[in-house]
Amino acid sequence: MTPPDGTGEPVTELYDLRVTVDRIEGRSVCGMDVGDHVELVDSSRLRIPDGRHFCIYALQSVLPLLPAKQRRLPPDDWLERDALVACPDPEERLIMRVERIGICRLRTQDLT
Repeated sequence: MTPPDGTGEPVTELYDLRVTVDRIEGRSVCGMDVGDHVELVDSSRLRIPDGRHFCIYALQSVLPLLPAKQRRLPPDDWLERDALVACPDPEERLIMRVERIGICRLRTQDLT
């Protein structure tokens, strides 16, 4: 929880995130290309650019890390320093990078 916003209500700050295909070291069977991405914004909303897709199998490997990456972490926490996640397909060897792209401020009482 962060200091209250201008209304005096407590707010929670979370990072908006972008998960980007950083490289593909094998053969791309899912049809994604380097640079393809998905964004997690406003705490829980996924955005994929129009006309693109993001493989659900690649996404499932990064999803468990995203709630922690949304929060401020101590500088010496491994998750603060690490940003790369591998797709589970061993033939594809698709590597994704998780980046913080902004801050979302939400009323704490609106969160569960």
